[in-house]
Amino acid sequence: MSAVSAAHTHAADLADFVAASPSSYHAAEEVARRLEEAGFARLDETAQWPAQAGGRFVVVRDGAAIAWAVPADAAATTPVHVLGAHTDSPGFKLKPQPTTGSRGWLQAAVEVYGGPLLNSWLDRELRLAGRLALADGRVVLAATGPLLRLPQLAIHLDRGVNDGLALDKQTGTQPVWGLGDAESADILAELAASAGVDAADIRGFDAVVADAARGAVFGKDDAFFASGRLDDLASVHAGVVALIEAARPSTGSGTQTGSRAQTGVIPVLAAFDHEELGSQSRSGAAGPFLEDVLVRVYASLGADATEQRRAFAASWHLSSDVGHSVHPNYIHRHDPVVQPVLGSGPILKINANQRYATDAVGAAAWTRWCESAGVGSQEFVSNNAVPCGSTIGPITATRLGIRTVDVGIPILSMHSARELAGVSDLHDLSRVARAFFVG
Repeated sequence: MSAVSAAHTHAADLADFVAASPSSYHAAEEVARRLEEAGFARLDETAQWPAQAGGRFVVVRDGAAIAWAVPADAAATTPVHVLGAHTDSPGFKLKPQPTTGSRGWLQAAVEVYGGPLLNSWLDRELRLAGRLALADGRVVLAATGPLLRLPQLAIHLDRGVNDGLALDKQTGTQPVWGLGDAESADILAELAASAGVDAADIRGFDAVVADAARGAVFGKDDAFFASGRLDDLASVHAGVVALIEAARPSTGSGTQTGSRAQTGVIPVLAAFDHEELGSQSRSGAAGPFLEDVLVRVYASLGADATEQRRAFAASWHLSSDVGHSVHPNYIHRHDPVVQPVLGSGPILKINANQRYATDAVGAAAWTRWCESAGVGSQEFVSNNAVPCGSTIGPITATRLGIRTVDVGIPILSMHSARELAGVSDLHDLSRVARAFFVG
């Protein structure tokens, strides 16, 4: 398969992945589903885990998932290569009493989640997705089809709208989902029906709004890929694809437990939740999830506390999240020299104030992995007058002491309901991730 064909195949698979992942909970389950299909075993955190040499495993905690493949020759001091990403995206979340409306309209009461570009959500067909906690103790995933819309006010009723649109976060962001009396309707019934359960059995819910449109390839030479939730499902998907490829048995036996032998590292994919809120949760990068898993992995290899710390000292964390491409209409918002663009490769993210964790040693390592994969790379640094965002990179580096490099792909329309990436960059990121995983 040619590089161009492989990139478009990857983009089509990413479109499937995003469509299956309208919420962080769905994304974590889709990660697990794909890995289980590839021979990984799902582990329960409350159970005793098996001895792990030669095994491939995945564990899900709420909207996060961590997967790893232990080489058959792994020892107590074998280092890990962790690719970290996040499953959540900016948008809206249902409030505790979600059914509202007036003047014959049914509306959904939502709260702003993270920092979305509010006006990008106008006039789109939207779906509702998340998890439902039921009276019998079960937790089920639910996702509707197109159900909601956030209609913009006509220009005839606001003649100055093109001079600057500012949406009130309370009054301007409540989507419509039907016609009727809010006293006799229940939007949770719509969500429950999509999961085949009774709304009366719901005792708790975490539900978000997601763009219903499917990801699409377009532009000259089909160079562009537009989709919701590329921040950061593009990295999660790249990591899943790379881990499956890196963990394939080195023999032709087709066994379900063997992983590629003698790589010298334990490849790990860590897809966290709540990055858009600062990662401060039990399933976020600032929480204990990754450390909990790694402690148990090394315990299964017979490592004591000193050997585990020796392994960490030789380990790497590749923090993968989207970054900014230079915008042709707003060039002054970017650094005047360092200007990454779609289609020219993944980016190495650098910040003097450690908003990104990349340093000189990490930059050199990133270059080696890119060269090994045959992939070009670009650098990203912010304009000094424009505040720099951050990622999970510094958080994981601080929590575990593992040397970290911040990377990603360049995109436009970050935090929009529908973001724009380069088709070749998406595939190239996965290729570098594979090189990273095989050490």
